Amino acid sequence: MKHFYDSKDVMQLLSLNTIRTAQLRIQAMNEELKSRGYWIERGKVPIQFFHEKYPFIKKVEGVV
Repeated sequence: MKHFYDSKDVMQLLSLNTIRTAQLRIQAMNEELKSRGYWIERGKVPIQFFHEKYPFIKKVEGVV
C-alpha cells in the first residue's frame, strides 16, 4: 500500500518533461505542509495532499 508519490510518479502524473520540475513541485508542497506543522518525507509527497492540490488528476490504480 503506497502512501507517497516520489518525483518519478509526480513527473508522470503531471506530464512533466524533467524530473527536476517534479522535484520542485514536491518541495513546494512539502514546504506548505511543514508550515502547517506536519512532518514531511524529503523527496516524497503524501498522495492525499497531492490530490488536494491537483484534484483534476486521477489517482493511480492500487494506491490508497
